[in-house]
Amino acid sequence: MGIYITGWLCLPGWRVAAGFKPQTPVTIIIPARNEQAHIVACLRAVMLQQYPPHLLEIMVVDDHSDDNTAALAQEMAQLCPQIKVLRLADFMPDAQPVNAYKKKAIETGIQHSSNPLIITTDADCVAAPQWLNTLVGFYEQYRPQLIAAPVCFTNERTFFERFQTLDFMGMMVTTGAMAYLHTGNMCNGANLAYTRHAFETVGGFKDIDHLASGDDMLLMAKIARKYPGGVRFLKNYGATVFTCAQPTLQAFVNQRVRWASKSGQYPDAGITASLILVFLFNLLLLFNFTACLSGAFNLCMIVAMQFAAKCIADFIYLTVGARFFGRCKLLWLFLPAQLLHIVYIAVIGIWGNLGKYTWKGRTVK
Repeated sequence: MGIYITGWLCLPGWRVAAGFKPQTPVTIIIPARNEQAHIVACLRAVMLQQYPPHLLEIMVVDDHSDDNTAALAQEMAQLCPQIKVLRLADFMPDAQPVNAYKKKAIETGIQHSSNPLIITTDADCVAAPQWLNTLVGFYEQYRPQLIAAPVCFTNERTFFERFQTLDFMGMMVTTGAMAYLHTGNMCNGANLAYTRHAFETVGGFKDIDHLASGDDMLLMAKIARKYPGGVRFLKNYGATVFTCAQPTLQAFVNQRVRWASKSGQYPDAGITASLILVFLFNLLLLFNFTACLSGAFNLCMIVAMQFAAKCIADFIYLTVGARFFGRCKLLWLFLPAQLLHIVYIAVIGIWGNLGKYTWKGRTVK
């Protein structure tokens, strides 16, 4: 964690040059399934981006929604000629077995676009006003093959939602630090940009399309192997995409199990080693605490030392992330969040590699 904190702090921030005028044609791909509550806000935020209309294409790919997602997207398309709506069902044979619907939706959007820079976000996300200019400005200056950018939760109402924001800010610190230190590849598909050339050169989602998850990190790993040094993290708050935390425990567990389900497929030894260490430490702490409650009082001092070490390291780590996102007030919830975090890491670490989960109305193994 000390190494990652150092990496994040050494990672230079980046700003768009004054008077920047983008030159790159961009396609924003938004896969959407049952997002009638969010799709309008998502598209409005994209429409409000100050980007030349002739360089912008917005592709909504409806993934077999059984609500009004597609209809609402079509209504927005009537207001904005840059928006195109595709129905994934129109491009998939009924008998074709598919596990990775989101990857298929993104792939379909890319196939029906022609612009050289692809940007993906999720239908339940809202982009900051300078999001697109910042991403493209960074791309035009450095010409990376893939750009990972910040994602943050917002509009939290409960302790449980604020806990998720704290946890997620830590993930963002790890993401930026790994990119700077070249110790692994992490990203989030809610805010990702890559060149069409890189996507096609690595074969898109080929060989990773058997997993429902991994449209972001596993693709990033493929591009990083093909283009060493071609993957970068954009450290700029203005490039942040915002989404909401999961409102219920069941939704949260399904989301995190979905994320963890691809952990066994990471080709990066650094990420795998980090995940194993974090999992084993929290599992051991939980085991020792349970043993203390069962009468093994000789372990109490060990448990206290383990918990103190975790609290100190995590507090420093999360403080770094909270300062970047301007969410330092959340640190008041740090101690109760720590107790929940220990259980969460231990349970999800096991469940994510063994169990099934439900996501967007689909049961996935």
